[in-house]
Amino acid sequence: MAFIKEESEDVKIEETFTVKQEDLQEQTDLIKEYERSKEEEHHVKIEDKTHLETDGILKLRDKNRFTCTKCGKSLANKSKLKIHLRIHNGEKLFTCTQCGKSFNQSSNLNQHMRIHTGEKPFTCTQCGKSFSQSASLNQHMRIHTEEKPFTCTQCGKSFSQISYLAKHIRIHTGDKPFTCTQCGKSFSQLSSLNQHMRIHTGEKPFTCPQCGKSFSQSSNLNIHMRNHTGEKPFTCLQCGKSFSQLTSLNRHMMIHTGEKEYMCLKCEKTFITAAELKRHQRVHTGEKPYKCSQCSKRFARSGTLKTHEMIHTREKL
Repeated sequence: MAFIKEESEDVKIEETFTVKQEDLQEQTDLIKEYERSKEEEHHVKIEDKTHLETDGILKLRDKNRFTCTKCGKSLANKSKLKIHLRIHNGEKLFTCTQCGKSFNQSSNLNQHMRIHTGEKPFTCTQCGKSFSQSASLNQHMRIHTEEKPFTCTQCGKSFSQISYLAKHIRIHTGDKPFTCTQCGKSFSQLSSLNQHMRIHTGEKPFTCPQCGKSFSQSSNLNIHMRNHTGEKPFTCLQCGKSFSQLTSLNRHMMIHTGEKEYMCLKCEKTFITAAELKRHQRVHTGEKPYKCSQCSKRFARSGTLKTHEMIHTREKL
């Protein structure tokens, strides 16, 4: 099968995008415009140049440039404008014969077809790894060149991909676009939402090969594995005592400093860690987040729940 090897519009945007904005708001707006251009969820329909000029959609600029009044993008000719406007009207003329998915450009269909054919025509000259899209190869090459062309105007940190910059920008803006449908809690990254959802689903995909215990996060499994290996990488500089977790070391250090920076606003009792304060506050709120899977009885502390569950374990023996 012969494919038309031309880069899609969104790929061109990524390769030529240069972050030179004067402030964070302008930078954020450009990133959002880039992301919106990939969504293909707009509503303008065109037929020809005369019709567009009548409707005010098309205007002639500099005698040979055509500008879309919906987004302000300037195109070299009418045919390119028509292709561009499919983004706005949602028109998808090119359909995959394998799975039925449709696209607004033939180049996008050609790229998609490589999923079915397995074709990877773009090969890295450094390590030989191959890719189905030139954009993926360009991104990969930055591993070898260490190029980071996308820079945050707020803190100067640079990134190899615009998507990484977009995620980083949310640290400054406080934007949290990913919301849990179960409890309404929002997150700045999709991966954080996916981890959070395991609280509701009870999914624990990470299993210890030593004892079979499962965890909802890989980081928790890594910490648990130290119980088997005996590794204690965090050492107190005051007394030399070592710990398997950084949080345990931080808590221990407060023994030397006498610091208790977390205070309950209800009773003014102080605590060494935020976790201890949070557990204490359940005394005032009556919150019981830990529920027994056997009888649905609820508890304020996970340790109390574990003790309770032993009742059901003994009943089964």
